[in-house]
Amino acid sequence: MTLTRKDFPKDFLFGAATAAYQIEGSQFGGAGPTHWDTFAATPGNVVRAQDGAIACDHYHRYPQDLDLLKDGNFDAYRFSTSWARVLPEGRGQVNQEGLDFYDRLTDAILERGLKPFQTLYHWEMPAALSDLGGWTNPDVHNWFGDYVEIIDDKIGDRMQGIATINEPWCTAFLSHFHGIHAPGLRDIRAASRAMHFVLKAHGEAMNRLRTKGRQNLGIALNFEYANPASSAPKDIAAAKTEDAIYNRWFIEAMTKGTYPAEALEGLEPHLPKGWQDDMKTHIHQPLDWLGVNYYTRKTHAHDPQAHAWPYTKPVTGHRATTQMGWEIYPEGLHHFLTRLKDDYVGGLPVYVTENGMAWEDNVKDGAVHDPERIQFIQDHLAAMKKASDEGVNLQGFFYWSLFDNYEWAEGFDKRFGVVHVDFETLERTPKASYNMLKESQKRV
Repeated sequence: MTLTRKDFPKDFLFGAATAAYQIEGSQFGGAGPTHWDTFAATPGNVVRAQDGAIACDHYHRYPQDLDLLKDGNFDAYRFSTSWARVLPEGRGQVNQEGLDFYDRLTDAILERGLKPFQTLYHWEMPAALSDLGGWTNPDVHNWFGDYVEIIDDKIGDRMQGIATINEPWCTAFLSHFHGIHAPGLRDIRAASRAMHFVLKAHGEAMNRLRTKGRQNLGIALNFEYANPASSAPKDIAAAKTEDAIYNRWFIEAMTKGTYPAEALEGLEPHLPKGWQDDMKTHIHQPLDWLGVNYYTRKTHAHDPQAHAWPYTKPVTGHRATTQMGWEIYPEGLHHFLTRLKDDYVGGLPVYVTENGMAWEDNVKDGAVHDPERIQFIQDHLAAMKKASDEGVNLQGFFYWSLFDNYEWAEGFDKRFGVVHVDFETLERTPKASYNMLKESQKRV
């Protein structure tokens, strides 16, 4: 059965999502360098050392790109604004050309009858601020707050929703503990501070935007189902530790003003002095809505060879996987939507702000057939419908991503889009999955 618009509540929004560095083309329009440019230029970090200098050239092609959303019967567009495009040095001189681009983009979204959902930060720390420690610097929340006010003065009054930060776990832990994303550190002290300061920056943005009267503020958190490798107590404990770091740290801080004990075991010795005070002044405060990004599950086991926390290791699961090697586990999306309602947010409006799959798509005879992605979308829509039917206040879904784009450390190899992009010619080709969504999102 193909789920369609009629299977969801009347005002449910269907959208697609992108991010600035992944599609815009950072070499255009006076944008400054980011820590991703530095990371990509360092051998071994990114496939073929590719970066986002051109990406999809959305900077010049945004009118036709937005037409694809309109023509696909989408209701909403989730995009991010680049800190380095607005403030090339991260502070100080504003790049008027960058502000004007986002002004034009916002007008173009609205002209097509789409609802704009802005994300203020999607991983592109200005290089000049990264030089000063980036997310590990105690002043980063003030730098972020200043940027937020500048971009909000330009477009904030036209936004349907504003998310402060996309996927803080990736921003902080993946990037500073595992070293897989920029700035590429493997340092528990840096990771601990980034895990805290990214939440403080979220709170600073919330405080400043509340002062301006904004009432449409949220955050996009990523969740990954933590599956124990066996019923052995140590494997169950390993999964609980990973769940605490990945899934509980951010939502518990914002909704309960606490960090989970299983994560504090490793991180607390490295947190800044007086971190508890930031809960009251910045972090623990109401949200207007919550964004849920969900892709996969991971299986965790106790690592008897580990000599340091968290004493866990990932092990191979048994489900089919995407091009990223991620297990396909739609049950996990239902799990998190209901868990969040029951344990953290109650009846707060929730959006699935990202969900999608990478696949090795190719254009054949002018078309891209991707039945695997169609099945993936339908299975996850079924998980959303089930959660909605069970009382989750689910108000929308944004497919990740509208386009094949710059997939961070994977370069241009991994294709998440419902629209194929030829990265030589930049030609756009809607895939079969796009046409499925176009048909199923029709208003009767």
